[in-house]
Amino acid sequence: MNPTAIDTDRRPFVLVWELTRACELTCKHCRADAQPDRHPDELTTAEGKALLDEARAFGENQLVVLSGGDPLARDDTVELVEYGADRGLLMTLTPSGTASLTPDRVAALDDAGARRLALSIDGGSRAAHDEFRGEPGSFDSTVRAAEAARKAGLPLQINTTVCAETVDQLPAIRELVADLGAVLWSVFFLVPIGRGAVLDAISPAKAERVMTWLTEVAAESEFGIKTTEAPHYRRVALQQRRDDGTGDAADAIGRRTGITAGDGFAFVSHVGELYPSGFLPESAGTVREQGLVETYREADLFTALRDPDALRGKCGACEYRQVCGGSRSRAYATTGDPLGSDPLCAYVPDGYDGPLPDGREPAPSD
Repeated sequence: MNPTAIDTDRRPFVLVWELTRACELTCKHCRADAQPDRHPDELTTAEGKALLDEARAFGENQLVVLSGGDPLARDDTVELVEYGADRGLLMTLTPSGTASLTPDRVAALDDAGARRLALSIDGGSRAAHDEFRGEPGSFDSTVRAAEAARKAGLPLQINTTVCAETVDQLPAIRELVADLGAVLWSVFFLVPIGRGAVLDAISPAKAERVMTWLTEVAAESEFGIKTTEAPHYRRVALQQRRDDGTGDAADAIGRRTGITAGDGFAFVSHVGELYPSGFLPESAGTVREQGLVETYREADLFTALRDPDALRGKCGACEYRQVCGGSRSRAYATTGDPLGSDPLCAYVPDGYDGPLPDGREPAPSD
């Protein structure tokens, strides 16, 4: 399903349900600050099935991502995948790379009707990945699961975190993505929440260079590329097309593309809170008390996030706000204002003379 083909005022392109925050790993960037044990107030199996029933009301082929923590820390995960798939939902999963992610479990997920398996690789080598993930053997477990997915014919997505510690390994990770036969590389630009708050982000200028490189990788790779919490990748791609003569960036200004927190994206926490994103933990209500569909469509927080003209500061003045809009999660994490400027973006609109987010300097112009 194409995200540009849906009305994000009416439904999210992606609905994430955080099944649990329990996880064996201690990843440096973990937004959930995952713990070894499950929370006693997690949504039950019955409540989860009711949530999946309600998600059907968004429309046909609603995409649902079961995340964590580690979703496989629950013993009902395969049952939930099968329940959702039987009701026409596109069920996908983001398990942690641990020894419990065996080929048999991957096969069981495939048999239950999972549409995609998303695994994380955050280092170009075994040592680098395991160091970042906080668990020796995580790299081998991840590769084994990726190979099992290929054997089962289950499409594979690779997720990668971009921060100061990982950015120089992106070329090596790109090779792993190709070698593992992934269909999509999801590149997540760090948002400083949870454990990730102590990591160093890359500079706006370096982010700009990374995104330019990603446009080149996308043009020559068999797998697709998307960015997470970096919607200005779309602006960079449009400018690149304009500069190399393959398109006119101005043609796309005013057209909505992609998804951002609350606008095509919604997140249900392990205890049922509805957030615009897991990286923007501002609750619009709980699915135990309010309707999922009604809250997504009508809650003030969500409707504000879907209005690019409500943005403030540099993002509000930017001519690309319709196709980008900045990371609302990063704005919230750094300023407390989900409608503020994204401090990772180096672009300064012509004529803008207001404050730059975080007092940072823009990238030098060519």
